[in-house]
Amino acid sequence: MKYALVTGGSRGIGRAICIKLAEMGFSVLVNYQSNKAAAEETKLLIEECGGTAELLPFDVANGAETEKVLSDWQAAHADDYISVLVNNAGIRKDNLMFWMQDDEWNNVLNTSLNGTFYTTRALVKYMMNKKFGRIINIVSISGVNGMAGQTNYSAAKAGVIGLTKSLALETAKKRVTVNAVAPGFIETDMTKDLPQDELKKIVPANRFGKAEEVADLVGFLASEKAGYITGQVINISGGL
Repeated sequence: MKYALVTGGSRGIGRAICIKLAEMGFSVLVNYQSNKAAAEETKLLIEECGGTAELLPFDVANGAETEKVLSDWQAAHADDYISVLVNNAGIRKDNLMFWMQDDEWNNVLNTSLNGTFYTTRALVKYMMNKKFGRIINIVSISGVNGMAGQTNYSAAKAGVIGLTKSLALETAKKRVTVNAVAPGFIETDMTKDLPQDELKKIVPANRFGKAEEVADLVGFLASEKAGYITGQVINISGGL
């Protein structure tokens, strides 16, 4: 079996990625923290299109929990390993810095940056041992360019970009690629509160992107055809 883990896979971009990887023949592990109903809906959508999926609940921001869940999964699948990891879990707690509270800062960094570290550390050793793996980190155009009101989110995603570039240098000889995908404005639950009519005016493509467009890019990076691409940050932002 070919296994792929998508953190934060229950909704939005994560759900679209889960479905795409299932269409590519992966058995998809759908990670979620609390929204079991949404995760079950993602699993059902995968099964309806002929794929296989398993729910894998854990909090990526909790290092001990992440390590235990993934170690237990590996122990139960001694002849297999997770060859594709998509670090998608993330939260937004937007605020201007002079109003930002400690929990708004810490919770965003713990989920996006620490969560990427904990999950990747738990799985990359198996990929390197098997001499094949794909790690794809979902970052943001906010982490590339910065954005007012998102110092926490921008810092977290910029940190993941640095992690991506450094880890790629450590794993390339073992045929494990590490790349980041930086979406701009994508139509998801996370962006539903944004003024789309106003914001699309600053996007050269004059629209928000679709989650499926991000998933298609992730699918290519997860494929064997992308074996010579590593350490890269690929914007998918309509030219923003």
